[in-house]
Amino acid sequence: MNRLRFAFVAATAFALAACNNSAPETPTSEETEIPEELQRQAALPDLSAGEAGIGTPMAERVATIGLLNKRNNLSQDFEMSPGESRRQGNVIIRLSACEQTAPWEMPKETGAFVQVLTRESADDDWVTTFSGWLFKESPSLNVVEHPIYDVWVKDCAMSFPGDARPVPARPAPAPSAAGGGTSEA
Repeated sequence: MNRLRFAFVAATAFALAACNNSAPETPTSEETEIPEELQRQAALPDLSAGEAGIGTPMAERVATIGLLNKRNNLSQDFEMSPGESRRQGNVIIRLSACEQTAPWEMPKETGAFVQVLTRESADDDWVTTFSGWLFKESPSLNVVEHPIYDVWVKDCAMSFPGDARPVPARPAPAPSAAGGGTSEA
């Protein structure tokens, strides 16, 4: 039995030694422009109508959305305001709203209403892959089901009356070279 174990360990060590030990190049990730026809599409539903003046106004909130490309294992965080869209390769993320429970409420919940549009290649049309609420504390309630991309909400920065945490100031997005889109290049 010991000889068999030794042979297995030796074969494994030999196989690992034969592998290339140099680290593979990490592909770079860069944002790209959102096509004009998608910028002109109807806006997301206005979910701020139910605001009762409690907390940060919807337009001043900042959500952090995570994007994972499972094909090349690259993840990226996007800080977005409601109404903003970001494109990364063949995926577009649109944020309509973000919410979190007040500091005095339990259980703590953070959520964002997100649309995810994808396409397989440059010749294909954009397809709405997901449209709905994503929740930080309960990611299994609503899942972006796509073989390549995974999207999740990480945070929603907002404040409430009597809350000592101010909403972080966020610089305005730079205007797009293609004529004023919502993408940041």
